[in-house]
Amino acid sequence: MLLRLSLAALWISAAPLLWAQNAALNLPASTVSARAAAPVSAPSAVQLDQPINTGSRLDLTARETPASVSVADRAVIDARGAVDTHDVINGMTGINASANPGYGGFLSYRGFTQNQITQLYNGINLGYGSATRPVDAWQIERIELLGGPSSFLHGAGAVGGSVNYISKLASREPQGLEGRLRYGRFDESQLALGFNQALGELADSRHFMRLDVSRGDSNGYVDRNERETGSIALSLLSDVTSRLSHTLALEYLEDREDSPYWGSPVLNTGGSTMKIDRRRRFENYNVADGRYEQRVRWLRSITDYHWSHATRLRNTLYHYDGQRDYRNLEQYAYSGDNSQVERSAAYLQRHDQNLLGSRVELSHDHQLFGLPSRWALGLDYSRMRQTLYPRSGGDFDVVDPQDFDPRRFRDIPGMAQGLQKQRFHEIDSRALFVENHLQLSDRLALLSGLRYDHLQMEVTNHGAVSPTSPAFFRRRWEPLSGRLGLVLDLTPNASLYVQYSTSADLPAGALASATYSNVGLFDLSSGEQWEVGSKFDFLDGRGAATVALYQIVRRDFAVRDSTNPNLWVQAGQQTSRGIELAGRLQLTPALLVEANYAHVEAEYDEFNEAVDGVSVSREGNTPVNVPDSVANLWLTWRLTPALELGADLRHVDSVYANNANTLRAPSYTLYGAFGRYRFDEHLAVTARVRNLTDEIYAMQAYGGQYYAGAPRSFDVSLDMRF
Repeated sequence: MLLRLSLAALWISAAPLLWAQNAALNLPASTVSARAAAPVSAPSAVQLDQPINTGSRLDLTARETPASVSVADRAVIDARGAVDTHDVINGMTGINASANPGYGGFLSYRGFTQNQITQLYNGINLGYGSATRPVDAWQIERIELLGGPSSFLHGAGAVGGSVNYISKLASREPQGLEGRLRYGRFDESQLALGFNQALGELADSRHFMRLDVSRGDSNGYVDRNERETGSIALSLLSDVTSRLSHTLALEYLEDREDSPYWGSPVLNTGGSTMKIDRRRRFENYNVADGRYEQRVRWLRSITDYHWSHATRLRNTLYHYDGQRDYRNLEQYAYSGDNSQVERSAAYLQRHDQNLLGSRVELSHDHQLFGLPSRWALGLDYSRMRQTLYPRSGGDFDVVDPQDFDPRRFRDIPGMAQGLQKQRFHEIDSRALFVENHLQLSDRLALLSGLRYDHLQMEVTNHGAVSPTSPAFFRRRWEPLSGRLGLVLDLTPNASLYVQYSTSADLPAGALASATYSNVGLFDLSSGEQWEVGSKFDFLDGRGAATVALYQIVRRDFAVRDSTNPNLWVQAGQQTSRGIELAGRLQLTPALLVEANYAHVEAEYDEFNEAVDGVSVSREGNTPVNVPDSVANLWLTWRLTPALELGADLRHVDSVYANNANTLRAPSYTLYGAFGRYRFDEHLAVTARVRNLTDEIYAMQAYGGQYYAGAPRSFDVSLDMRF
């Protein structure tokens, strides 16, 4: 199947490439460069000439980067009506994201999930999946996605890819005001306001301020579930001299969810496909006072010094402080005859996490052996500390699924005692990195990168001491990772690339929460990727497309010993092979089509797990929650300068809910539509319908639970911009 797709992709890419090459040879220069002036009736995520921060530290564009990259800027975020960051990234090529409270920012990409995909905030790695819960999209300027290993850029982790959430910051625009008022089904509402202002006289102002505030509320689409979110961001840009500038940025985000939804129990049908009782689709089996809360504070101090036109020095000093609280009853299962629901797995937890760090980057352009060369090198240092307070319980009660008292968390035996400190983690990270872009000829460029990390982890155990949970342990790792890539410009409109990259990550868990069993006796896991692809414009710039073929191998992650299920060994291996396609086409001056498609074949080459005290091989099986294919399609039709209509489609293949691959959640397809009317350049109203066919679908599946996505909903928003 993958071979046929690969051949088709190469054929799809070859035709426009040949056409573009002939066009470049026979058309005048003004026609060849017409892509920049092509009419666009709606924002697009397929922009090949935008600089990409996440794919390189050298301010390279997507076209210059030998890797699969995807960008959703502010215009795309607004055009697609994204409510939070997961709405945005689910539109990116190959991503499948969900927000189960226990998994926070769960992602599946290129056959990997959770900690194998790095999520960055303004290029800063928090090193913990639970810290990446989706946030209000209003605060985001753009989101960037880089496919495959990127340890050489962002530190240990990221065998599957990296997602970078980039916040709005003050700009040198003298004045700007924007706002949004939105209301929809389930009393989902949003009020947001942002403005950018020059301080002092506009003519010679050297200081600029930006303020963004937003608040969201929702009654939730399941019973008794309510959510409140709030955020405020303030930044000050100061041009100290003509060469020196400084930006101070502060952000505060708050998220509170009452009686969070953890999923629906699966009916016992005897089959392999997960099914839920449609009559109980919106039932919530959590306790009445279940809770998830998060409070986050960010502080960044960014200093830019332009030494000369060729040399630039930047320092980013940052501090993160986050507290997350959980108080829930999290697992539910039907009895054998589906007449009762058994509730279990009480969990009380607090994360106190803070991160302090500094990153110094020096970039320099010069001639190397007579060839244009661009360098980036620097130092990265951070110290992360996290204290964990877990308390858990087993079985609780058995209830009638149609009529039950949810009861309260303190009714669960052992939970009334409150929080108990268990572990304190301290991780020191130091890194030295270097990257180079060398223009070998007019048409061929070489991109190389190398990073050395020094990681030291210390864990203090405040709970019961045992051989597998000592009172204190320390580990140190020194991984080296890198990338080599070549980009060949076939024509001014089309390029081919090839790259090889490596990664290093923990064999299990995450640095901020890893136990002695996860890392105490193990080295880091390793990963490597080969990728080839093409990026090109066609039809005089009316269209643009990208295609990528890759293979990723992750080795030496923790699995159960094949002969003794009580032992963990570093012997796991997974291989992912896939193809990614993305494109846009301005069919007419009024009609824009945009789509992306990703297919992956991911399987365990070596993997054992313990089942009833026996070690069982899962070789050849697909990892949990990894869909074979993910596709998105958007149509945007501008009927008049004031009126715009649109439709969208999202398809996600079925996923397995267990390592044995005996239980799976079915595939699903979601449809949406919108209409937007612009009164003038300052004011617009948008009506949008999501999940038009009211599809019942699982955004995530685990064990015997089905995390159902939102039903059909609608909302209306009023946007202003001055």
